[in-house]
Amino acid sequence: MSAKRLAVIGAGTMGAGIAVVAAVAGCSVQLVDRVEVHPAAKGRIEKSLAALLVRHRLSADQSAQAMGRISWSEEVSQLAATDLVVEAVAEDFELKRQVLLALRRDFLGLVATNTSSLSVSALAAFAPDPSRFLGLHFFNPPERMVLVEVVHGAQTSEQTMTEAEAFVSQIGKQAVRAQDAPGFIVNRVARPIYLEALRLVGDGAASVELVDRLIEGLGFPLGPFRLMDLIGIDVNLAVSESVYRQLMHEPRLRPHPLQQRMVNGGALGRKSGRGFYTYA
Repeated sequence: MSAKRLAVIGAGTMGAGIAVVAAVAGCSVQLVDRVEVHPAAKGRIEKSLAALLVRHRLSADQSAQAMGRISWSEEVSQLAATDLVVEAVAEDFELKRQVLLALRRDFLGLVATNTSSLSVSALAAFAPDPSRFLGLHFFNPPERMVLVEVVHGAQTSEQTMTEAEAFVSQIGKQAVRAQDAPGFIVNRVARPIYLEALRLVGDGAASVELVDRLIEGLGFPLGPFRLMDLIGIDVNLAVSESVYRQLMHEPRLRPHPLQQRMVNGGALGRKSGRGFYTYA
């Protein structure tokens, strides 16, 4: 599949990042979200393109062309003709259900959800065509992370999977097939790392800084607390809760109350200016 026209629903951290990746790769991108979200999303996209310019990944002309390929809409009903729709709203089943139901029932392109942990098969029930629906799980930040999990729902056709993998390759990413299991592959592996780090700090056995320093000393680019701040502590908590529920409340995967306290207090990480660390 050569996708020339892409719609991304949700202009938050992930949606804006996916839009940048696709626009840089030459796709026309329609970014859909509430009008009050547009200024922050535009600022994030401009910052991402500027970073690519500084790292000599793009020329000034290429950066301007990529920005010019991104258009903005406020409603799903305003979607123009497109080859692929990527739903990238918050990790909330009901919100994603509403977005999928708002799509035209006669839409013939692929529809993908960027969920980190929710059931692709369950969400497929609300898509225009379940056989043309799948998971495309990008990682944060999409501009820098190469991996994309291509998730096969119960009714996803093989043609859909093949076309989606071709699209992932087209935008310069590495596709990895994953079955529709709780947390897919990466988040299933990552949960125990995050949770054990939270338990160590919650029990007073180590500091946030010490845990991060030791993990980074093993070769990881970011320790678990710096990574949670980057992803968003609320997002990380939502994924932990989702995996915990879907795996029948497996004790070792029980979310830690420290995260919930931080979310309740508005300490969400980089996006709020404070999390496990403080940001200017």
